[in-house]
Amino acid sequence: MEGNCSEVTEFLLSGITDLPNLQGFLFLMFLAMYIVTVMGNISIVLLIWISPHLQIPMYFFLCNLSLVDLCYSTVITPKMLVNFLSEKNKILFHACAVQLFAFAYFGITECMLLTIMAYDRYMAICHPLQYNMIMTPRLCLQLVIGALLCALVNSSLNVVGTFCLAYCGSNVIHHFYCDFLPLLHIASSDTFTSKLVLYISADVLSMSAVSGIIASYVSILQRILAIPSSDGRHKGFSTCSSHFTCVILFYGTILFMYLRPTSTHSQDEDRVASVLYTVVIPMLNPLIYTLRNKEVKDALRRVLHKIQCP
Repeated sequence: MEGNCSEVTEFLLSGITDLPNLQGFLFLMFLAMYIVTVMGNISIVLLIWISPHLQIPMYFFLCNLSLVDLCYSTVITPKMLVNFLSEKNKILFHACAVQLFAFAYFGITECMLLTIMAYDRYMAICHPLQYNMIMTPRLCLQLVIGALLCALVNSSLNVVGTFCLAYCGSNVIHHFYCDFLPLLHIASSDTFTSKLVLYISADVLSMSAVSGIIASYVSILQRILAIPSSDGRHKGFSTCSSHFTCVILFYGTILFMYLRPTSTHSQDEDRVASVLYTVVIPMLNPLIYTLRNKEVKDALRRVLHKIQCP
């Protein structure tokens, strides 16, 4: 910290909207979405845990993705709901740092998990005979731990770089949670190095993840199109459709948010994109995997049947 920056002990969050007439409606809407998010992701975790048919690598990664989505949404949504009911949306300096770290940590972990899941689908479709020998429980666990460690290093680096800056002027964050770009915008000291590290790390991480996903799906597409029967091609596409939909939703908003030139940034557009990947996508992921995945639907029917007919 520099100078008299100890005077800044809290930040004010501008929120999603300044219109008081919308506060009650938005509170109820986001509360309902959060309840669906919690119930949906917990249901996916429990369903995979108790269903022997889902004890394979694909659903091990899906279970971890649901846990991350649950944590990811919980970092942002409860505080946002409280702010809808408060006159001043305050967040303590250190609480802001914790929220930013958790947000970055779970967001990066989700990026890595989606890439790992693309690799898993590549192995299952392009190398089915070697799949069980390569995708062992040990390797699956190592991949998840690697994703967690990568997220820890990346998020720690950027959060330390952000909160080592001086915050001596305005303490109003033009966002509904603590995020890197709004914080850097109100910093009093030079932000060049912090922004450089943020953009380089975001570019390297996102481009590496996207490249891995694209490479996996190019190989998957080639393999599926080479299948002579239409039923075989349909089965191959259905195996990947849920994951591919989640990838498009998540990476589309992330790339829009962080990889646009600074001159084109709009606070309203940033808030809309943030709502999508912090609130909407964690809610949609379990629904996508439930509605578009036959094995998950079959496992859910068996569990419901056992509950109804013990």
